Amino acid sequence: MNRQHVYDPPGLRSWLGLVVILGPVLLVSMDGSILFLAMPRINQALTPTADQALWILDGYGFAVGSLLIAFGAVGDRYGRLRLLMIGAAVFGAGSAGAAFAPSAELLIAFRALMGVAGATLLPSALAVLSGLFPDPRRRAQAIGIFAAAFAAGFAAGPVVGGVLLERFGWGSVFLVALPVVAVFLAAAPFLLREVRATRPGRVDALSVALSAAGLLLTIYGLKHVAAEGAAVAPIGAMVLGVALLAWFARRQRRLDDPLIDFSLFRDPVFAIAIITGLLPLAAWSAAAYLTGVHLQSVLGLPVLRTALLALPGAAVLTVTCVVTPALVDRVGKRAALVACHFCVAAGLALLLPTTATGGVGWYVASTVVAGVGYGISFSVVADTAVAAVPAERAGSAGAIAETSNEIGNALGIALLGSLVALVFRLRGPGLALTLEETLRLPGLAPAAAHGAKAAFVTGLHAVAAVAAVLHAALGAVALRRLPGAARSTVRG
Repeated sequence: MNRQHVYDPPGLRSWLGLVVILGPVLLVSMDGSILFLAMPRINQALTPTADQALWILDGYGFAVGSLLIAFGAVGDRYGRLRLLMIGAAVFGAGSAGAAFAPSAELLIAFRALMGVAGATLLPSALAVLSGLFPDPRRRAQAIGIFAAAFAAGFAAGPVVGGVLLERFGWGSVFLVALPVVAVFLAAAPFLLREVRATRPGRVDALSVALSAAGLLLTIYGLKHVAAEGAAVAPIGAMVLGVALLAWFARRQRRLDDPLIDFSLFRDPVFAIAIITGLLPLAAWSAAAYLTGVHLQSVLGLPVLRTALLALPGAAVLTVTCVVTPALVDRVGKRAALVACHFCVAAGLALLLPTTATGGVGWYVASTVVAGVGYGISFSVVADTAVAAVPAERAGSAGAIAETSNEIGNALGIALLGSLVALVFRLRGPGLALTLEETLRLPGLAPAAAHGAKAAFVTGLHAVAAVAAVLHAALGAVALRRLPGAARSTVRG
């Protein structure tokens, strides 16, 4: 087959446009993790309840994950660059509000606003980026850079947060977004072009409401049952949430323009890759948050040293994300997906020797080994999303992959964090619902403090073991179910 397409090489404007787009991408991914080291400071300043503390962490991720696909469809219809500009402005406003929030309730509200804005940024940014590079080879290269930036943002969030917290107050982790937003809003109109789908679909408002309400009610119920025990209200919330999610899934199969095209999941490579976007992010977010608490609140390390200890894992994750596309071209997606899950499983298992008095070396080793798997996850999911759908649906379909990341990020803290809360309730001294609340009690006896720390570490071990088993199981499924020659494809 000798047919060739000749494309003009991308000029300086295209590459500068890529640089400008990466700003919002870094912000959205970084804000999913930047609070992990800041939470002890926020707990001291705002004294949130255990439930409020989890929603400070989770509200952003759930808002992003619940609305990503919907805003992908909105961008298809009304213009992706327009949505990108509006989202960046709202994200900046929400960041400023969060930085100066005087209470936990207002911080949760501003975090949710930032999540709504963040949901406009990722699918639109990927679609606008694709419009800058019509050459499939250059476009694949640009998307690889996009994926690496997204991964770097998640990995660098705790490090950036730790450096800022060493010198400034907890609000500084939000103010860092303002100069990036300002540069983007100033440069985007000159460097980026508007992109719309040729046949945009209708946005089904009921589907958006069902998915968001179903997720929130389910997680709300799980959190309360884990932290406080079984009760009618949280169990009822869980049942209603699951019912709404089931209704959402059935509705998508009947719509002409569904928010999620479930037919894509008939391809086992695509299906396992999307799960690979969710499960490793769930493990990563839970492990990053819980090990941050372990290093600071249990072992008593200062925030800057905690941030520096995260650097080796962050570096491995980012480098792996960059080299994975070339690796997939050589060995295929099957081998990459299998390696991803077994690396994450091995890395999580390395957290099991940590104790209430030590384990720093095990933590660093864990982040390095698991970082290989996390990096593969970012790259494989992004590549699959672009290769599996028609170009005119890039906004909506690309959002499926990003949604798996964001929902995984939120679910990790919510579900696996609830497991820690359950273990702490059963094994802790019974003086408060969380480790932080227990350690803040006046006149706390040393034996009670040690018991609380030991109970938290037991919960950390439970999370690491459960997540490691899940990844090993999915790695085995990928090994058995995926075709041996499953290699990436490039659409021209």
